[in-house]
Amino acid sequence: QVQLVESGGGVVQAGGSLRLSCAASGRTVSSYAMGWFRQLPGKEREIVAAFSRSGGNTYYADSVKGRFTISRDNAKNTVYLQMNSLKPEDTAVYYCAATLRVLLTTTPLAYDYWGQGTQVTVSS
Repeated sequence: QVQLVESGGGVVQAGGSLRLSCAASGRTVSSYAMGWFRQLPGKEREIVAAFSRSGGNTYYADSVKGRFTISRDNAKNTVYLQMNSLKPEDTAVYYCAATLRVLLTTTPLAYDYWGQGTQVTVSS
């Protein structure tokens, strides 16, 4: 199995950027389809971005399309979420997740492994 640890969250002003990292250990990230999710208190966890195991297919939520980029560095065994032009509504706890499925999936229940989350706060 794989262990996931997120980092890179913090407080940033609207319009700023952050890069979240998801460091994997135990198995290589190339063995999984990966996703980034976010969650507000009392709300359901929602998909932000994801890619298939091969990395050939990617998905972005409409709310982040054109601003966020998901990527993977196999040599560092790390998945990233580059977040630009941040908005106050992007404030949430961000989680990375891995699934043994081959195809891209946007459903939280389909993911087998989760990190502990990292807080992102965007001030107006």
